[in-house]
Amino acid sequence: MRAIRRFTVRTVLPTELAALGELVHNLRWSWHPETTDLFSEVDPAVWERVGHDPVALLGAVDPARLRQLAGDRRFLRRLADAADDLREYMTAPRWYQTLNEAADAIAYFSPEYGIAAALPQYSGGLGILAGDHLKAASDLGVPILAVGLLYRHGYFTQSLSPEGWQLEHYPSLDPGGLPLSLLKDEEGTAVHIRIGLPDHRALHAQVWVAQVGRVPLLLLDSDVADNDAAARDVTDRLYGGGTDHRLMQELLLGVGGVRAIRAYCQITGHPEPEVFHTNEGHAGFLGLERIRELTESRLTFDEALEAVRAGTVFTTHTPVPAGIDRFPSDMIERQFGGDNAWPTVPVERILALGAEQEPGRFNMAIMGMRLAQRVNGVSELHGEVSREMFKELWPGFDLHEVPIGSITNGVHAPTWVGREIMELAGRELPSLIDKAQGWEGVQKISDSDIWSIRGHLRERLVEAARVRLRRSWRDRGASDAELTWVDDALDPDVLTIGFARRVPSYKRLTLMLRDPVRLRELLLDPDKPVQILIAGKAHPADEGGKKLIQQIVRFADEEDVRHRIVFLPDYDMALGQLLVQGCDVWLNNPLRPLEASGTSGMKSALNGGLNLSIRDGWWDEWYDGTNGWAIPTADGVADPDRRDELEAAALYDLIEHEVSDRFYDRAPDGLPRRWLEMVRHTLTSLGPKVLAGRMLRDYVVDLYTPAAASARALSGDSFAPAKAFAAWRLRVAKAWPGVRVEHVESSGVGDTPEVGAALDLRATIALGELEPSDLLVQAAYGKVGPHDELLNPSYLTMTLEGANDDGKAHYAGKVPLDSTGAFGYTVRAVPCQPLMAAPAELGLIALPEEPVGMTNGTLR
Repeated sequence: MRAIRRFTVRTVLPTELAALGELVHNLRWSWHPETTDLFSEVDPAVWERVGHDPVALLGAVDPARLRQLAGDRRFLRRLADAADDLREYMTAPRWYQTLNEAADAIAYFSPEYGIAAALPQYSGGLGILAGDHLKAASDLGVPILAVGLLYRHGYFTQSLSPEGWQLEHYPSLDPGGLPLSLLKDEEGTAVHIRIGLPDHRALHAQVWVAQVGRVPLLLLDSDVADNDAAARDVTDRLYGGGTDHRLMQELLLGVGGVRAIRAYCQITGHPEPEVFHTNEGHAGFLGLERIRELTESRLTFDEALEAVRAGTVFTTHTPVPAGIDRFPSDMIERQFGGDNAWPTVPVERILALGAEQEPGRFNMAIMGMRLAQRVNGVSELHGEVSREMFKELWPGFDLHEVPIGSITNGVHAPTWVGREIMELAGRELPSLIDKAQGWEGVQKISDSDIWSIRGHLRERLVEAARVRLRRSWRDRGASDAELTWVDDALDPDVLTIGFARRVPSYKRLTLMLRDPVRLRELLLDPDKPVQILIAGKAHPADEGGKKLIQQIVRFADEEDVRHRIVFLPDYDMALGQLLVQGCDVWLNNPLRPLEASGTSGMKSALNGGLNLSIRDGWWDEWYDGTNGWAIPTADGVADPDRRDELEAAALYDLIEHEVSDRFYDRAPDGLPRRWLEMVRHTLTSLGPKVLAGRMLRDYVVDLYTPAAASARALSGDSFAPAKAFAAWRLRVAKAWPGVRVEHVESSGVGDTPEVGAALDLRATIALGELEPSDLLVQAAYGKVGPHDELLNPSYLTMTLEGANDDGKAHYAGKVPLDSTGAFGYTVRAVPCQPLMAAPAELGLIALPEEPVGMTNGTLR
């Protein structure tokens, strides 16, 4: 018989051990090894049996052992010290508290979070990044209040069939067995969030709170008695179900998330967020809920839209249109119209926010961008790709002016870096991790120390991989008698390459199999052998991804190579930590430029691993020629098979002639000096850049603080500035068809312009119904390409010389001729208002109808 309901009975701690519960329920333990050392001491055998899960530990430990610890003065001293350390961590001022004009609080929305393996609410990079974002915010004192969903079955656990096919399992998760607490009001009643649905239905959710260091994480859970069966299943699985199911999840995350924040702040006294950060389009509906709040109290839709945009940050993570959530427009109309309409938020305005070029589709990313004044990608290259993807939202502007910036991702070192490395850094370079300073001091650490730690981490990985490998083969039906070879699988002294990530086709899991003969030669080389550890999950609906996994598994099953190449099922944070710490080389070979950022290679680098990667995502901007290897790309080759063939051949050549040679080139004392030179350079060149602390500082300085300032500027004086700005924007948009650049003339350089001279430029602008103060008139100038296009132009703000009664204004400026060669210019007019964040923000521009600008050809 199967139980119809599963729940966890928590132990009652003796009064003397009350602080132990405090430590367990703050997820800071997931990156604080001193606390997990204390948990281990509670009962070492049980600690190992529960997989280092503190909540499970307290549920499994013998009460007699707890009574014994309650009388153990040494343990109680350690417990008191750990509790005091946590309380100081939670309250002491940190970096953020030294800033002026910073936001009182920032709301951060993400559909998934990778905090710890004990809280399995993540599928891949987006969730892991979100987890690192919260941890770094906690360490820096950034007052983030995070929102997500609680999935009762998580993503899925993965195993393999005898034929190597991915099998999915969805274990039931009991919130009572997780490091969570239920949000309750002052009377002790669980808080419920309600969202109206069509046909007089409703979606209800309760709110669980995970404490991630200083950061509260609110997780909404629809498995409550008030819901019907369909509504209860809304939060059953991460990325499960069809279009209707996904829409319900995103409504709960966005609309329900804002309502959960309001309830949490009212109950706890937490400051209300001034800035709302939407991590990908899944949470985009949060902007609609904030508009509803404002329109029901004091503002029109357009006024509320401006107030909401000012304080909203939107981060896009996908470099391909297929990765964006899109819904049929009639589905959105049904949700926000008819008997479920919001009286102050017309459904046609909602549809317009998500409208794209293809009619009948509602695009969540486009809505997110229209609801945010600040938008960013997650690497410099991804910023470029995103500007190309979404340029149609800002027609007439050059690509570089599309207002999508970039902040390159980072990783949380205390979570991902091996403890031995952290302890070495703590002894030798104390300011390395906390302050991101002193990385040049890595040069002072001896070769023998670095190599010894790298060897220890590699050996630990090999031992853990053998355990997982044996378990996987048993699950596939092998007997112990058939598995004696596993004891010698992998070798702690062999060059170890890691490849672990989600398995969509663009990441090319099987590129290494392009030439199986060549791969075998690398794996079995008698003098310079290579071993490869592979992990990854395909989405349950992705049959193509599952076939790729099966191809890898079938190759790795072959008797002659199975000790050199292994696929380890059920890729999760625990396995990820082992891999990035123990592998010497981190392999990444996506189709460029389809990797938005990628962070696993950053984790490897912080552990002294070297990257072997296509120049995509973060590696494109930070590869310097000596901190790893760049696999040459065949971007211009149209035939995908030919492209794979060329890039695979380049990969084999690099491994054989550069990576292996350097790893096995040993000095008389057995140390690979040239390899260790690269490790040192990798740490000093990449260490300060790849930290999540650097990423958080960039978000705070470049996005959160300006967004808070904008939000305050528009909300002051009972939102009078928001009302004025909305009225101005509507007036400008209506009058813009009458704005024209009517005439442009230049003088001052004669027939043979020379570098260093200045071009006198004059322009006549038809204002239509606008005033000169509504416009910014600029000269764009610089080098030109073969089709007279300006290449990375500079901009000069022209001076108003006067305006006529006929609605025309005259502007002048001096354009410096500061470079030789083909030179050109043009003049443009764009809207101008102090509350705008960028000239392209309104998507309006006036340019000359006829090309203007070649200054007699070429500058001398």
